[in-house]
Amino acid sequence: MIQSTLIQISPIELANFISSEIKMELLKFAANPKVKYLNLTNKPHLTRKETAKFFDVSLNCINDWCNRGILKPFKVGQRTYFMKSHLLIVLFGKEDKQENQDQ
Repeated sequence: MIQSTLIQISPIELANFISSEIKMELLKFAANPKVKYLNLTNKPHLTRKETAKFFDVSLNCINDWCNRGILKPFKVGQRTYFMKSHLLIVLFGKEDKQENQDQ
């Protein structure tokens, strides 16, 4: 026999619940090492070329995103790198509250 439970929940509470569950599943998906494109290297950072492969876009697009402030590169000598954690935030649209407070 199947049991059913009815609860009262507002539409806003339901939307928030669904949104939080989807975000958790996306983060689990991103953390899955079997996913090829998210596990390009074991390093915490990616080069420009690796970043372009990560997003499946051209190097020109990566340069454009840097100029528009979408991506935040850091340089070591003449090399440009991107933090993998920031790329996941850009990819999944999850913003860090502390990062927003700093701006």
